Amino acid sequence: MRTEQLFRTLPAAPGATVAQITLELDGQPMAVPAGISVAAALLLAGLEAFHPSAVSQRPRAPYCMMGVCFECLVEIDGQPNQQSCLVTVQEGMVVKSMRMPGFAGLAQQEVLHG
Repeated sequence: MRTEQLFRTLPAAPGATVAQITLELDGQPMAVPAGISVAAALLLAGLEAFHPSAVSQRPRAPYCMMGVCFECLVEIDGQPNQQSCLVTVQEGMVVKSMRMPGFAGLAQQEVLHG
């Protein structure tokens, strides 16, 4: 477990105000700056694993932050497999980290239930 925060917001320009919106992450409400991506908001909140690898089940998190790597997949407002780095936060948005079995989980299920 990390003791230092890896991501933080930069201070606003003198006299500027930063609007906050509230979204829900895995059932918990959280206030985040308006206008940022869902991935940035989740990283700012300290989420370290967005979903498991489909093959090895190792935790995955955003890498490129521009829609190329697909490591930032989450469920947004009931839609799974959304690239969170490409979606701007919205008031009342419901975000869930993806907990899919992947190929490793499916292979294990086949052995157990086959």
